[in-house]
Amino acid sequence: MLTIKEINSAIMFGSFTSAELISIGDAIKFNRAQLNKQVKQSVTIGTNVKFTSNRNGMTYTGTVRKIAIKFITVDTGQTLWRVPANMLEVVA
Repeated sequence: MLTIKEINSAIMFGSFTSAELISIGDAIKFNRAQLNKQVKQSVTIGTNVKFTSNRNGMTYTGTVRKIAIKFITVDTGQTLWRVPANMLEVVA
């Protein structure tokens, strides 16, 4: 199995056609959507989750307040965050 580094190098420096690169992009989008579905199915309102902020790099823990199509609203006790589902981890 290829490593992520090898895959990235093959995409960046390979001799793929435009159609092949579009196909790779579509496959990535599909997989990302499947991951979002899995996370959304594993959480319900009231579930404790954690995520790392892209803004400041800090990890936050909170409770799910709302589940929307693309984002999940998490209450950290201080503020509400709209977080993409793929950034969340369920805290046991």
